[in-house]
Amino acid sequence: MKVTIIGLGLIGGSIAIDLRKKGIATSLAGIDANGTHASTALKFGLVDSLEESTESVKEADLVIMAVPVHALAKILPHVLDAIGDKTIVLDAGSTKSAICKAVVNHPKRKQFVAAHPIAGTENSGPEAAFSGLFKGKTTIICEKQKSSVSALETASLVFEALEMNVIYMEPEEHDKHVAYVSHLSHVTSFLLGQTVLDIEKDEKNIAMLAGSGFASTVRLAKSSPDMWAPIFEQNMEYLSQALQEYIIHLQRFQYHLMKRDTQELHRTMTEANQIRRILNGIEVKNNVVSQAENKSKVELAN
Repeated sequence: MKVTIIGLGLIGGSIAIDLRKKGIATSLAGIDANGTHASTALKFGLVDSLEESTESVKEADLVIMAVPVHALAKILPHVLDAIGDKTIVLDAGSTKSAICKAVVNHPKRKQFVAAHPIAGTENSGPEAAFSGLFKGKTTIICEKQKSSVSALETASLVFEALEMNVIYMEPEEHDKHVAYVSHLSHVTSFLLGQTVLDIEKDEKNIAMLAGSGFASTVRLAKSSPDMWAPIFEQNMEYLSQALQEYIIHLQRFQYHLMKRDTQELHRTMTEANQIRRILNGIEVKNNVVSQAENKSKVELAN
């Protein structure tokens, strides 16, 4: 399969590595507006060649778009204009409503699959890409009914190669859920980092006092603002709602703290501990999937 990847950072680069590793991509072309990213991706062997414009996608069997969401919504219609009649386009955007609206009436809408493979690290750029980034993670496909059977089959082939679980949602539902479970945690991490930097002017104190709890909580603050600022802007409505609810919880906690109401503080934290049940459930599910995969590999080997 001839694959063109637009956007050669962590996501696009990691997809390229695993599609090549699994034999899905027989050739990989890359496009990136950042010349340094493009040359680095070629140097590291993430792609076989570089293209200068989206006009070259006509000969591709599959086009994967892994660019920031604000650029994606602008570029996607032009990519669909340029592709051949059998080319499939798949995106990896972290918001879906604006992207889906951008091509709602496009004559080649059926050749497009609106997807969000939920995976990442705090690092960015092609040098951050690695095999296995998506393994065991979830990808969300939106507006399944608007994609053709062949487009969905190609998407399924890609996500099987990445070893991902696939679920389906509508764009608005997707954006609401990710505002709470993904976007809010990034805002929290960015602002915690800013708060600590404002107070601890002497960076030596941060290094000496910061434990593993601080490091894990603020890890996402190392994420790329170039990627996350457009995500926040595009999901403004649901993210604002999530932030407002979070602020209410913070204010309520502060009130009990100022009242020295230890019992209420304890109750709040006990309720929050229930998140462990959800996280443990995810861990158990991933372990079951991993064990099943290992069993299948053993059976095939025998």
